[in-house]
Amino acid sequence: MLKIRVNNFKICFKSQRNGEKSQILSLKEHTETADQTTHLPGVAAEMLLDGYPLELLDGDVSNVPERWVTDVLMELHRKVGEQSRLLVLTVLGVQSTGKSTLLNTMFSVQFPVSSGRCTRGAYMLFLKVGEDLKSDLNCDFVVLIDTEGLKSPDLAQLEDSYEHDNQLATFVIGLSDVTIINIAMENLTEMKDVLQITAHAFLRMKQIGKKPVCHFVHQNVAGVSAHAKTMIERKHILDQLNEMIQLAAEMERQPSIKAFTDVLDYDIERNNWNIPGLWHGTPPMAPVSIGYSEAVADFKQNLLDTVKSDRTNEVSKIPEFLEWMKSLWKAVKYENFIFSFRNTLVAHAYDNLWKEFSQWEWDFRKEILSWQNKAKLEILNADNEAEMETWNRLVASKKGEVSDKITDQQTKIKEKLSDYYRKKDRHVNLIEKYKADFINNINSLANEIQHSVSNKLDCVLEQKISSKKVQDIQREYRAVIEKRVMKLLSDCKESTLTDEQLTHQFEKMWNGATVNVSGLKERDIAACVLKQLRKNFLNRNVNKELQKIKDLSKIGMDPFKTRRYHVDSYVEQFQNWWNGDLQSFADSVIDTSTKFVLDKTKANGDYHDSFTRDLLKKIDESLQQNYRHYKTNSQFEIELKLHICGIASREFLKMHKKFLSENDPQTQLEKYKTQYLSDFLDLYKQKDDCQRKATAFVQLCIKPAVEEYISRSLGVDIVDEILTSCHSAEYSSRSFFQYNIQKELLKKEDFESFVKYIGNYEIYVKDWIFQHILKKMAEDKTLCKLKNKNLQVIVKKITDVIAQASKGEDGALLPDNKESITELISNMRKYLIKDISLSVEDEKTTLFQIQSTCHPFIKSLKISIENLKEQLQEEFTNSEDITETLNKLPDKPQDELFKRVIGCGHQCPFCKVPCEAGGKEHKQHHATIHRPQGLGRYRNTATKQLVETLCTTDVHSERKFLNAETKGEYHPYKEYTKYYPDWLIPPDNTIEASDYWKYVLVQYNDRFAQEYKAKPADAPEAWRRITKEEALKGLKDAFNIK
Repeated sequence: MLKIRVNNFKICFKSQRNGEKSQILSLKEHTETADQTTHLPGVAAEMLLDGYPLELLDGDVSNVPERWVTDVLMELHRKVGEQSRLLVLTVLGVQSTGKSTLLNTMFSVQFPVSSGRCTRGAYMLFLKVGEDLKSDLNCDFVVLIDTEGLKSPDLAQLEDSYEHDNQLATFVIGLSDVTIINIAMENLTEMKDVLQITAHAFLRMKQIGKKPVCHFVHQNVAGVSAHAKTMIERKHILDQLNEMIQLAAEMERQPSIKAFTDVLDYDIERNNWNIPGLWHGTPPMAPVSIGYSEAVADFKQNLLDTVKSDRTNEVSKIPEFLEWMKSLWKAVKYENFIFSFRNTLVAHAYDNLWKEFSQWEWDFRKEILSWQNKAKLEILNADNEAEMETWNRLVASKKGEVSDKITDQQTKIKEKLSDYYRKKDRHVNLIEKYKADFINNINSLANEIQHSVSNKLDCVLEQKISSKKVQDIQREYRAVIEKRVMKLLSDCKESTLTDEQLTHQFEKMWNGATVNVSGLKERDIAACVLKQLRKNFLNRNVNKELQKIKDLSKIGMDPFKTRRYHVDSYVEQFQNWWNGDLQSFADSVIDTSTKFVLDKTKANGDYHDSFTRDLLKKIDESLQQNYRHYKTNSQFEIELKLHICGIASREFLKMHKKFLSENDPQTQLEKYKTQYLSDFLDLYKQKDDCQRKATAFVQLCIKPAVEEYISRSLGVDIVDEILTSCHSAEYSSRSFFQYNIQKELLKKEDFESFVKYIGNYEIYVKDWIFQHILKKMAEDKTLCKLKNKNLQVIVKKITDVIAQASKGEDGALLPDNKESITELISNMRKYLIKDISLSVEDEKTTLFQIQSTCHPFIKSLKISIENLKEQLQEEFTNSEDITETLNKLPDKPQDELFKRVIGCGHQCPFCKVPCEAGGKEHKQHHATIHRPQGLGRYRNTATKQLVETLCTTDVHSERKFLNAETKGEYHPYKEYTKYYPDWLIPPDNTIEASDYWKYVLVQYNDRFAQEYKAKPADAPEAWRRITKEEALKGLKDAFNIK
């Protein structure tokens, strides 16, 4: 029986019927027939190469035999050595208008022709391109697709005949690079129907970025020479096309489309062809018209010339063609075009661009961070004796300089983006519609960096001012102490004293000299924070309430509680449903804001008002993003901000006090007490202090500067290490990052982690990234290696500078006297000014009353530098507190990596899944996988059960929703864009929607209900049978992970 089927297969293939082959192929799974059927795709591939057509779409059952077509074409791909670039050409038109005849005449092929429905479905035929034309046409095969006629009388009586035609047109146009619309001029009614069907198809192709070339062929035109006389008819057709495209645009909800030329590059002259009738007279006795053949030949030549000259569209090979075919057919089958077409190739193309864009963005940030560190050093190294106005002018000039630099970098990224879109590979044509989003992201990135750098420069100026105050006090008391040391030395010279007696005398002198050292004045941080809060509410008619607040320090100590008066009155009827949701939102904003504050306070430095401004901006963004859902009023905003600012004021005060303590003049003087005592004893005993002085100078002046240099560049180095290591893929795109996080969540099986991920996504992601960095930096002592790399660089610079500074302007060595040491140090500071900052006060203190001459001091200095290198290497090796190192870095790697993956922060209004679109500026938010809405706290108002349906399913159904945004009125999910026009939720009524979150809901149904104060969801029985392995597979499929 099988043998007969195989023979039948061969006969069927010749006569274009291959529906049976895929059925035979499915028998592979049965061991007794597997060996007999595995060769069939290879046989079919050989026949394709011999010029036999292959059935692509089964016209009887409206189905694409995906497995069979895939196996045959992949066999073909292998047989031709993977040289399978395809140029796909399709002909569409009403039944019996000569479509097959046109292809047969153009390419000397033999598609069957007859009156009536001789072609059913769609067939593809491969024409091998000669070696002399491959480079010109940029393809190895021309693929001809012949389709069954539209408006078939056989199907006219069926209810869904129009839908059948629409599916066919969309599918074949979507597969094609060139589409020929065949129109018989004698039947204008049918012509109008064809135009309407193809208008829909072309509009859908525009939505997904596909731009096929389109030609209209008008058959049976009386005189081909009368081309110019048919301008009226062609204009009439264009009017028809415009009318059809407007109707299609209205149905597809694309109001901006007004004309056919908005969809395709259509020229009324170049894209219209008049062809006379095939017969001279009445067939069958009439001869074939020579004019027909000549017109078709001209058309073919023009078409090939167009293909040769146009290299903008990328040519797919067979594997890409198959991937596109499967995604396209699925979208056609389930009518997903109306909302989106996020198929595999589009997703890959978008991710590929985003990977490139992420690298451009990091290069941009890195360039500005490098500039920022140099600017910071320049400000800190500015003359301490200069007027305050001089420093202000320096900071202002730096702000202007960075503005120019940012504009320059912004232009470079835009050029890179344009160059990327000019490439012919990577399917860039499919993501053309996202280009504007990427340009907006570049502008947004530039604005964000400008704001950040401006704040940092202001902070550095404050640091410079505070540092000067400390050094002024230190200089004042240094002079007093040094004067007293010399007086004590003079008094003790006349008697012989032991070290113990000398130390006693020194202690007595020291205590007297430092008893009344004044420190820096403590600022009222709570008042500073409150002042910024009032500015935030300026012109909002709420400052009267804020004027009543006199002290923030006692606010925010108790848990924040949401109240009925926090929302507008029309949602009070949903109070029981809504209140827990708003409380959860408030808690999330408080947690995120508190983490933001704590991250600021972990860094070395003093409080700056920009910290509070940035905090309030962050709160404003959260409130703005979620206003539609909660409809909170100004009272809620005031109380929430007061609560958070109360917490912030106490944390910022701790930061301020720590800064004052570390920079307290008394503390700074105590740091040098041992140094002055050693100087006093050596001077008394007239000992050679050369090596001790060199060591002190290195330890107290150079070591802090070297540590600051290493810390300054370490953050960027860590990010580069992560992005170039085996972990780089995890941060390459938001979708891949989401996949990795969700995969880990599944493996951990920790309910609290799921709650945190869903309810406070930002904190969960930041913690995840931080732990990931800790793990990476601990591997093979990576952090130690990065520190040592920077240590080697700066030590070499200092060593080279010592040799350079040892010489005068004439190139000769400095004189060997004490005065030359001052010149040596001055030269070192000058040559290292762009690398490190050396404190003048620390230098003068350590070199107080040095008795050595220059040359021995240089020799001792080199030894001390080498000792410092070994000392720091040992410290790096023995240090295990990576967390403290990361928290104290000026440029935190966890923040830079977070910026790559966080996106805009918006969440789906129904299921709370975070948006995965790149950057913060895009027209529409989207996500790869949506969740059961109950996980986003949605519940049935009547039963109080968590909603188990997915929003992707609901927007394809007749279901309705209600919330604060709809003012308590039920609204169809299908029309969700009325309230959420910036969200793109693809309708999906298939069972293929990801099993991941279905599995999660079933596993933790009761616990989610308890957490959300609701009743468990009524999960379908099929969901209960999903295994952990199937959930992981669903996750992989959804994110296109191979």
